Amino acid sequence: MKSATPKVLHDICGRSLVGHVLAASGELEPESLVVVVGHAREQVTAHLAEVAPGARTAVQAEQNGTGHAVRMGLEELGGSVDGTVVVVCGDTPLLTGETLRRLSATHSADGNAVTVLTAEVPDATGYGRIVRDEASGAVTAIVEHKDASPEQRAIREINSGVFAFDGALLAGALKKVRTDNSQGEEYLTDVLGILREAGHRVGASVAGDHREIAGINNRVQLSQARRILNDRLLTAAMLSGVTVVDPATTWVDVSVTFEQDVVVHPGTQLHGATHLAEGCEVGPNARLTDTRVPEASVGPFAYLRPGTRLGRWGKICTSV
Repeated sequence: MKSATPKVLHDICGRSLVGHVLAASGELEPESLVVVVGHAREQVTAHLAEVAPGARTAVQAEQNGTGHAVRMGLEELGGSVDGTVVVVCGDTPLLTGETLRRLSATHSADGNAVTVLTAEVPDATGYGRIVRDEASGAVTAIVEHKDASPEQRAIREINSGVFAFDGALLAGALKKVRTDNSQGEEYLTDVLGILREAGHRVGASVAGDHREIAGINNRVQLSQARRILNDRLLTAAMLSGVTVVDPATTWVDVSVTFEQDVVVHPGTQLHGATHLAEGCEVGPNARLTDTRVPEASVGPFAYLRPGTRLGRWGKICTSV
C-alpha cells in the first residue's frame, strides 16, 4: 500500500478492511472470534479494541505462512476446537456473511473435513489453483501460483483463502505441514492434501461473485473495491425506496441509514452515522457527516459538520 497505515486498517465506505471482514464473520455468530496479528500489531490490536471488543487476538511474531498463522490462532483457543473452524483473510472487504453462511452450510451438509471457498476468475495470475479429479470433480489439491505447472496455471478456478475446517482434524493436520516449497513457509492449503490422503472428504463451495474474494494489495484495488461496495450500498438504498439521482457521483458509508422517499442528488457524500428521514432531500454537492436530517432540504454545496441538528422543514445551501 506504500503507507504508514497497516493495510488492513485502510478504510472503504466508513469501515476498515478488517472491519468489513469482522462484520461478515460476525453474521455466523461464532462462539469465538480470533484475529491473528503480526505486522504493526499494536496499531491493529488498538483498532480491534474499538471496532470488535469481543474479538481475541493471537500474535504471529514471525510471518511463516498461512498455516503457521492458523496454528497461532488455534493456540489462542487451546490448540484444538470442537466443531467448525472458519478461516478468512483480513484484506477481503467485499466478502459477505451470506457467502460465509453458504460455505458453512455446505461444509456441514456434505460432511467434509475441509471445504474451500473458490471462485472462477477472468485472470488467475498470482492465485492458488484448485485442482480437481477429472472423473468426480472432487478437489484434490490447491497449488500456489509459484509452484504450479503450465497446465495448472491455465486453471481459472482459484482458492479464495477462505475455508471451513473440522476443528479437531485441522489441529492434527497442521502439525504435518511441511515447508519444502518456493517460499519456505507453512501453507494452509497443504492441509487439504494431508486430510485427503488420510481418507477424509474435501469439498468446495463456489462463490457466486468472484469479486467477493478479491484481496486488497494496493490503492488501485482499494479504489476498485470502494466502487463495488458503494454500488452495493446504493442499490440497497434504492430498493428500499430512496431516489439516488446519480449513483456514479454519490458516496455513502456502511453506517448511513435512510427512510423512504429520500432524494439524494448528484455529488453527495454521506458519512458516519448520518440518517436521512422520510421525505428529505440532499444535494447536489453536499457532504454530511454524523448528521440527522428530518424532512428538510440540504444543498447545493452544503457541508454539515458532525453533530449538526437540522429542524423539520429546514433548508441549508451555499451559493458559489
